[in-house]
Amino acid sequence: MFNKNDERAISAIRALSIAQIEAANSGHPGLPMGAAPMAYVLWNKYLKANPKNANWFNRDRFVLSAGHGSALIYSLLHLAGYDVSIDDLKNFRQIGAKTAGHPERGHIEGVEVTTGPLGQGFAQAVGIAMAEKHLAAIYNKDDAQIIDHYTYVLCGDGDLMEGISYESMSLAGHLNLSKLIVLYDSNDICLDGATNTTFSEDIQKRAESLNWNYIKVEDGKDLDQIYEAISHAKGNFQGPTLIEVKTIIGYGSTKQGTNKVHGAPIGEEEFKKAKEIYEWTEDDFNIPDDIYETFADGIARTGEEENQKWDELLKTYEEKYPEDYKNLMAGINRELPENFMDEVKKYSSDDKAIATRASNGEIIQDLAKINPNFWGGSADLFSSNKTNIKDTVAFTDRSPEGRNVWYGVREFAMAAIGNGIIAHGGTWHHVSTFFVFTDYLKPAIRLSALSKLPLTYVMTHDSIAVGEDGPTHEPIEQLAMIRSIPDAIMLRPADANETRLAWKLALESKEKPVVMALTRQNVGNLKETENLTEINKGAYVISDSEGDADAIIIATGSEVELALEAKELLAENGKNIRVVSMPSMELFRDQDEAYKEEVLPKEVTKRISLEMGSTFGWAEWTGTDGLNIGIDKFGQSGKGDEVTAEYGFTPEKVVQKINEKYFS
Repeated sequence: MFNKNDERAISAIRALSIAQIEAANSGHPGLPMGAAPMAYVLWNKYLKANPKNANWFNRDRFVLSAGHGSALIYSLLHLAGYDVSIDDLKNFRQIGAKTAGHPERGHIEGVEVTTGPLGQGFAQAVGIAMAEKHLAAIYNKDDAQIIDHYTYVLCGDGDLMEGISYESMSLAGHLNLSKLIVLYDSNDICLDGATNTTFSEDIQKRAESLNWNYIKVEDGKDLDQIYEAISHAKGNFQGPTLIEVKTIIGYGSTKQGTNKVHGAPIGEEEFKKAKEIYEWTEDDFNIPDDIYETFADGIARTGEEENQKWDELLKTYEEKYPEDYKNLMAGINRELPENFMDEVKKYSSDDKAIATRASNGEIIQDLAKINPNFWGGSADLFSSNKTNIKDTVAFTDRSPEGRNVWYGVREFAMAAIGNGIIAHGGTWHHVSTFFVFTDYLKPAIRLSALSKLPLTYVMTHDSIAVGEDGPTHEPIEQLAMIRSIPDAIMLRPADANETRLAWKLALESKEKPVVMALTRQNVGNLKETENLTEINKGAYVISDSEGDADAIIIATGSEVELALEAKELLAENGKNIRVVSMPSMELFRDQDEAYKEEVLPKEVTKRISLEMGSTFGWAEWTGTDGLNIGIDKFGQSGKGDEVTAEYGFTPEKVVQKINEKYFS
């Protein structure tokens, strides 16, 4: 099956990877040196991908969850024929280079998801496999398997130690994601030393208890063993498969098998010795033509042929199933129907007060009717988040067309899996839990933003008005935390109509994740939002002053209604107050100075922020003479309205604070 050409190709992968790290004097050589054989077998013998068309939709996906071994994937991408040059490899880890320290989605061709924070690549791969299974159930026909690909992962001990890998493995096994195959680089070494100092569980028992298949390759240099293991894994139709491949970290170095080769360059002398072991005589970054030919005859040729077959199948599919074709292409291209919001419920001030989590639930029903590629899930809180789609079933192995994902109490995995679903493409997805639990999933929100993945986070129970559940469930600092993440959009809508427009913004987003914070308690449907058409500018004057403004109240969420009530009380004492609704600081910050001046004129220095959360960050909008009414301590248990009153969020108490600051 394998010959000298294959062995030389593996040596080229190792040599290129080490050369990158030596040139940068930075990086992790141990994984590429040990895992190159399994990576080669997978890439050049199994991976269905077209280097000349990196975004071909039905390609197999490969995720290097152990992202510190990034030199490995960059070497593979170059040798396979992706748009990754030798110069890109020479600039490994340098400013402006494609070849960043850890793989970044969208930064370099052929990298499916951003990895490096251990465990998140694994979880994103679960999301990719879920998306494949869901789309296949919706669009495949007996005579047209239009969505049909595998998801492969290369992970390490560190990935498997992270709690998120337990969460995501558990869900993947439960959902029978049989087209998910994980290659576990089992080398018994972690950064600080031997893995057995911290990790001694039986991986086979763990995998099998989570409804995974388990295969072991005793010798990670044995190409035939690796090939047969992957072949066997592809033949499994019940459960995903974990292939434990025993490797030697830093193979070829005199320090192989130790943590000394995990995360630092091996040096010129060690590199020379390793090349002798590999029988590699070429200069650094010099790759003979026969190596390129080996890859051209493997992944490149097979990928191009498979891509062409799929293109032909897609043409036939368009002719036979035009409506399904149209919907599939809309999902792949992230295109929404023109004026799609016309079909989404609007709210009148005559309607009864409703929690924004509840109006959100109604809006979701309309969106689901409009967009067949719209689905989502909750971390065991559908009944509280109100995010379930009512005219469908749960996404399960038996009903993969289902549009409600029961993520279970796995908040971090849920968010990272959601990133994988969006990275796969073809659908719009939302995840949901209580807002306070953004603490559990914040690292995944960060990767959403870094990776330019427009995942929607629906976070309910957004303030101390949660009430009886007490301070453990009452968010304080979470708004400020999410607002601090670059390229994430934090939305706290004031009422049902702002919530409706928050969804418009989220679905139209191409590259930024949107986090919505929604109320548990009822809020009025404001007269002022009935004709609102967008909140894309982040803030707007919801109620202007009668004449020149004496002060401006800037509020978010449920406190907008409170601000309007405070304005009326202040008007009774002859004060002209402008009220600004600011559902998104980030979007407002992005506006030009003219619009900012229109909403918050500089001459009005008496500015009040009103929000049931940390006051951190509000000085940007209220200035040095500002009054920031918020909560800079933890909440407490009690009836919601009593708790909010206790913390000063009544019209009378707000007005008292404003008068004491500005008008006494």
